[in-house]
Amino acid sequence: MMCYSDFPIPEDYPNYMHNSKVMEYFRMYAKHFDLLRYINFKACVCSISKRPDFHISGQWEVVTEIYGKQEPALFDAVLVCTGHHVDPYFPLDSFPGVEKFKGKIIHSREYKHPEKFQDKRILVIGLGNSGADISVDLSHVTKQVFLSTRTGTWVVNRVSDDGYPLDVVHFTRFKNFLRHLLPTALINLWGEKKLNTRFNHENYGIKPKHRFLSRYPIAADDLPNAIIAGRVLMKPNIKEFTERGIIFEDGSREENMDVVIFATGYSYSFPFIEEGVIKTSANNIPLYKFVFPPHLEKPTLAIIGLLQPLGAIMPVSELQARWATRVFKGLIKLPSEDVMTADIAKKVKYNQKRYVPSQHTSLQVQYVDHMDELASLSGVKPNLLNLCLTDPRLAWEVFFGPCSPMQFRLTGPGKWEGARNAILTQRERIVRATKTRALQPCTDSCAISILVKVLGCFALFAVILAYL
Repeated sequence: MMCYSDFPIPEDYPNYMHNSKVMEYFRMYAKHFDLLRYINFKACVCSISKRPDFHISGQWEVVTEIYGKQEPALFDAVLVCTGHHVDPYFPLDSFPGVEKFKGKIIHSREYKHPEKFQDKRILVIGLGNSGADISVDLSHVTKQVFLSTRTGTWVVNRVSDDGYPLDVVHFTRFKNFLRHLLPTALINLWGEKKLNTRFNHENYGIKPKHRFLSRYPIAADDLPNAIIAGRVLMKPNIKEFTERGIIFEDGSREENMDVVIFATGYSYSFPFIEEGVIKTSANNIPLYKFVFPPHLEKPTLAIIGLLQPLGAIMPVSELQARWATRVFKGLIKLPSEDVMTADIAKKVKYNQKRYVPSQHTSLQVQYVDHMDELASLSGVKPNLLNLCLTDPRLAWEVFFGPCSPMQFRLTGPGKWEGARNAILTQRERIVRATKTRALQPCTDSCAISILVKVLGCFALFAVILAYL
């Protein structure tokens, strides 16, 4: 689900890859498409500024520094792909007495290995993915880990139904159709009941005040195991720091704390871009479809990856880039500034209504919806009705199977001939990495399976017509 659309991840790679495997995949991709000769490594971008004739040429002057030497270069267009995990966010002003604390304070960005924290008493602030993962990692070697959360969260399991990865099971067009069809209150009830079936969030001190769909959950399979074993102790928000301890809002306190880790996220900025090019408002950057500044005279600057999908960001960023490059070439024309500004305001209003306030509320998008929106702009969204009539087997997998990136290589610009086979074999690749001990196949349920598929084909037409 995180592969580039025309280069599936090797089938022997695990579904949830270690960072070293991710890096290997990137290197394979760059080698396959002969990209390394276009990459200037160790190059620091010092500035990006408009040319004096920008209103005519749309060109940019980019100054880079390599080994202490600065060099300017002229470019017809620029993609800024720094994302929103840029500057560590340290909300120290929110914690009275923190300046008195004698222990060590670091940001989660600095955390690499647990060994250096052996036999320490550690507080982790922030119950996001990083805070949960770091707490569990540390809990195996430290004296005690405390995890402080201000809001709580819903915790999902990476290993989902039938052992498939979470996004493979839930990021499908069919389930996305149901999400739009069913009342939000009903989906909240279903989601919360399903998550509490695994472990009661209230009993574990994690239950948030917000509903299931009001904020993105975290994937932390091992956190409840660490809590039930006492290796991680949940704590509320911090009231005050002392020289060697912390007082919490419920009146409890912990002394002799050695280390505090702020897993409080990141902020983003673009100090290298000429002032006025990127306009900010209340820590939000208004971008058309999260990509284009609407006020530029020429659409030759695109921001890639400045959004927060529930799922892999690589396929979203790829579709952003595919659309942006066609805009750069003049093959796609952007609407007027007024239309783009209205679209931005509409998305901001939707997010404010749907999600509880958070640092990145304005950046959140729904995976399938946003992928389809970008694909429609580029003319690469799969036509389900046409597939249903011409290739029912593929239509079934596209609609009921995971909405994998290869779906956006079936048609339109950049069509890839291998996309169909990659989609039809994706389930085999998903289980190949875990099925390293082969078992004899069971044939007892074959007849039932065939009957279900036949009946499903008839149902597919009706569902897709309703979906369209």
